[in-house]
Order: sequence, then structure tokens, then C-alpha cells
Amino acid sequence: MRNAILLPNGLVLTTDNSAAIGEKEKDVVHIADEVVAYFAARVTILEQWAAKAFPQTIIVHNFSGNESWSKYIKGIKQLFDEIAEECPIITGSSETNMETLQSAMALSMIGEKQLEKFHDFQWYAYGKPCVGEEVIKEIQAIADLKKIWEAMKSGMVHAVWPVGSTGIAGECNRLGIEGYLDGWNLNISAGPATTVLLGISPTREQEAKLHFGKHFQAIK
Repeated sequence: MRNAILLPNGLVLTTDNSAAIGEKEKDVVHIADEVVAYFAARVTILEQWAAKAFPQTIIVHNFSGNESWSKYIKGIKQLFDEIAEECPIITGSSETNMETLQSAMALSMIGEKQLEKFHDFQWYAYGKPCVGEEVIKEIQAIADLKKIWEAMKSGMVHAVWPVGSTGIAGECNRLGIEGYLDGWNLNISAGPATTVLLGISPTREQEAKLHFGKHFQAIK
């Protein structure tokens, strides 16, 4: 597992948070609350997939005020609409006693671990590393969750490993593999998992290239 915590009875806990990003005047990055929640959910579900799990319950901690709650929920549901799966039960709480000057939220998922099967695969990188406002400007170049989920269900993808602030090089180091990609910057942050490492059988490489498109390359 990457950053997931294995709980009793085969449950898996994953989490992500966001601060100073949203609709408040003093936020560092100004963007719709729906988008903030979408990308927090994106990171958290990718951590579930990395742990071979799928979320059953979602917990939202909202520090941005009552008005942001429904927007955060909308952003989370957008992600599940994207992958054509029913959204799990969402619960949580909002800070309403004290008004904050900047937006802040956290999102956790509790999922159920699936039975693991051994597969021989090679690691591939998918999606352009982006962070901050670049995530929105380069939205067409980042890893597409729907394509990843479809490839997982079809058996094309055997392992998922989201890339965070340490970049592709940092994640390759955690996996114990050499990280070389022709023409890619391996050290920059991938922000909210805009790049995802995928474990795919080399026999399905050509099929994977057609499925994932331009920003997809084998890690050498």
C-alpha cells in the first residue's frame, strides 16, 4: 500500500486535505469549491485503488462554512459520475462556530479490500505532472480516472500508484524501481495525483497505449 491504513476486517482508510484553495477572498488559489472536493476525492480514491480497495463510506471535514458543504458534496459525486459508479454514503461535519479567512477541507474514505491476485507487470506513467492552477489549465493532459477504472475492471491494469509532491522520481524510489522516462520531468510535483503509475502486463502495452493516449509511457 502507498499511504493507506489497513484497518481490522479488511477495511482500508485513505485521506487527503486542502487548504487556502477555494472561493474565499484570502485563498492562495481561487477555484470553485466543487473542483477542490473533486480533486481531494480523486487523490483519496486513487489511494484506495493502490491498496486494492474500493470506498464504501466517505467522511468530509469542512472548515469553509455552511455554504461550502453542498458544493463539496457535488464535487465528490462528480467523480463517481465520471467513473459511472454509485457514490458511497457521505457523512461528516462543518465548522460553523468560527468563520475562517481561508478555505480548508479534508476528505477520508473507508473502503473494502479486494482479494489480491499475483500478476507479472511493468510500471507505466500516465498523465502530465501538474500542480496549482496548472491542474485546471492542463486538464486534458492529466490522468483520466474513468480510463484507469475501465482498465482496472477489464484486467488491463493490475496495480495503481498515484504520484504526489515528490514527483515520479520519488514514487519510483518508494517502489524500488529505476525511474527514467524520455522527455518527462521526473522531479516536479504531480499535485493532486495528476500522474498515476500503472502496473500493466507488457503483452498489453500496445492496447494500453491506444486506451490511455498521448501522456503514457513505460518506465525504464
